[in-house]
Amino acid sequence: MFTAAILVPSPPLLVPELAGAAAAETAALRDAVGVAAKALSALTSKWVVVGAGTTTVDVPSEAQGTYLGYGVDVRVALRPGTAGKPDPELPLAALTAGWIRGTWAPDAVVEARILAADLPVERCAEYGAALREFLDRDGEPRGLMIVADGANTLTAKAPGAFDPRAEGVQARVNAALGSGDRDALLSLDPGLCGELGLGGRVPWQVLAGVFDVSPASCRTLYSAAPYGVAYHVGEWLP
Repeated sequence: MFTAAILVPSPPLLVPELAGAAAAETAALRDAVGVAAKALSALTSKWVVVGAGTTTVDVPSEAQGTYLGYGVDVRVALRPGTAGKPDPELPLAALTAGWIRGTWAPDAVVEARILAADLPVERCAEYGAALREFLDRDGEPRGLMIVADGANTLTAKAPGAFDPRAEGVQARVNAALGSGDRDALLSLDPGLCGELGLGGRVPWQVLAGVFDVSPASCRTLYSAAPYGVAYHVGEWLP
């Protein structure tokens, strides 16, 4: 039974060991993610994660990973009690989910579904609808974590440099995420999102497919763009 969806971003700077001197600057974002994770954990310990990557791949709950590729060997697991070598190429969305689980919900068991970043809009919606059927099929409560980043072109020093179109598009995304506007998310143009470095387009459109009607309630825990990249933390309840 589907119980709730939380929305989190994936910057490695979430991890204090990687943030270094910037750890204090990202504290508000980290705290918001913790609130969302604890809220989901209070409802269910069975989590499905949806993120985007270069290719489509399912990551089983037995997987482990490390942030070594980002500079520090911080290890994560997608379920308690795992042992063995971490996968150095675990997709970032799965790595993020594993770190969040280990930090705030150690009893949770996570399976991650990474979808190709160029997945067409209609396929995203179809995938979301099928995922909702899967979540509801289980008699036990299940939760959803959407791992998605906004535009990375909001300032001159942003990773994708500055694009004057990004602010308006990101404002519409923020409004849709904050109000549960499925139609607005499904109207996002893949080509434009790609140009603006808006990497969350696919996971957010899957989220819109999971909710066949508008969510019963939404809350925004964080919405800002440190370092010129938009990050949103929130919750959608069916």
